[in-house]
Amino acid sequence: MTDVPPKLPLSEQRGQTYPSLVALMQRLLAPGGCPWDREQTFDSLKRYVLEEACEVIDAIEADDRELLVEELGDLALQVVFLGELLRREGRFGPDDVVRGIIAKLVRRHPHVFGDVEVSGSDEVLQNWENIKANEKQGRGILDGVPRALPALYRAQRMSEKVSRVGFDWPDPSGSRDKVGEEVRELDEAIATGDADRIEHELGDLLFALVNLARHQKVDAETALRKAGDRFRERFAHVEARVREKHGGWPVGEDGKPGHGLGLEELDGYWDEAKRGGA
Repeated sequence: MTDVPPKLPLSEQRGQTYPSLVALMQRLLAPGGCPWDREQTFDSLKRYVLEEACEVIDAIEADDRELLVEELGDLALQVVFLGELLRREGRFGPDDVVRGIIAKLVRRHPHVFGDVEVSGSDEVLQNWENIKANEKQGRGILDGVPRALPALYRAQRMSEKVSRVGFDWPDPSGSRDKVGEEVRELDEAIATGDADRIEHELGDLLFALVNLARHQKVDAETALRKAGDRFRERFAHVEARVREKHGGWPVGEDGKPGHGLGLEELDGYWDEAKRGGA
C-alpha cells in the first residue's frame, strides 16, 4: 500500500511530495494495477484535463480555498497521468515535463535570471512575446492559440494576438460599428432562410462582440458566464413561483416538464426576479 505523504508546515513545503504522486501513478499503471487506468490513452484523458481545469476555475470564482486545493490536486493528477503515458511510449516522462517548463520560465524571465532591466509588467509581457516568437520562428501569429479553448475565450485570444501586430481598429468605435454591420448581415441571412449562411453570419457577429468586449477591457468569457449565472438565478425564482402557484410544471406525455403555462405569466415572475436584484 502506498503511504500518503505527511502534511508538512507551509514553511517546509518545497514540492517534495510530487515524486509520491508519480510513484502512485506508476503503481496504478503497472501490471496488476487499476484496469481502468491502464486502458486510458492521451485521447481519452482530454475530457478530464478540460473538466478539471474548469473545476479549478469554479473553485477560484467561489473563493473556496479548500476546494481549490482539492481541484488543483485533481488537475495535477492529469499532468502526472499524461507524463506516465509518455513514459509508457518510451519517449518522455514526468521529469521531462517539469524540466521543460523550468527551462522555459528561465528563458522568458531574463529580467529575473539574467541582466535585462524592465520598467514594469507591460514590458515583461512584451519581452515574453518577443522571446516566444524567436523560439517559435516560422509559426503563424495565431498558431499558439489552442483550438480546444472555449470558443469565446479563443476568439478573444485571437483578437488580442493580431492586435499586437497592428491588425486592429484604432479605437473602440470601429469595433462597435463592426457589431452593427454584422447584425445587419445576420438579419439579411435570416431573411433568406439559408441555415448555413445564418450560422456563418451569427459566428461573425459573436466574434465581433468578443472584439468589442476586448476594446472595452471586458473578458467576454467571464461576461457570458456571469450572464448565465444571472439567468440561472432568475429562472430559479420563476420555478419557485410556478411551484407555489401551480404545484410545478405541467407534465407532458413523456413525463417531463413541458408547455402549458402562459409566457406572460412566466415573464411576470422573471421581472419579479430582476426587480429583486437577481
